[in-house]
Amino acid sequence: MEYTYAAMLLHATKQPINAENLKKVLTAAGATADELKIKALVTALEGVNIEEAIAKAAVVAAPAAGAAPAAAKAEVKDEKTEEKKEEEAAAGLASLFG
Repeated sequence: MEYTYAAMLLHATKQPINAENLKKVLTAAGATADELKIKALVTALEGVNIEEAIAKAAVVAAPAAGAAPAAAKAEVKDEKTEEKKEEEAAAGLASLFG
């Protein structure tokens, strides 16, 4: 994950994302720089529009964040329905003995 963060930091500061700069960022942060991981990341990012990738990720994350409150409301509704069913069942049992 630190490799991705280093690449994002370089991008944010408008520095070229290359092996040398990634190694400098990782070393400055106290991480051990793995040459193979650095090379793989640089290769993977070749030709990628990082701004566009970030924008797409933000669009995907936004609906997911909005869905959480709806799911919580559904859980509350389900709990109320379950409580009502339990009360009806208890009332039905009480009528057998009353």
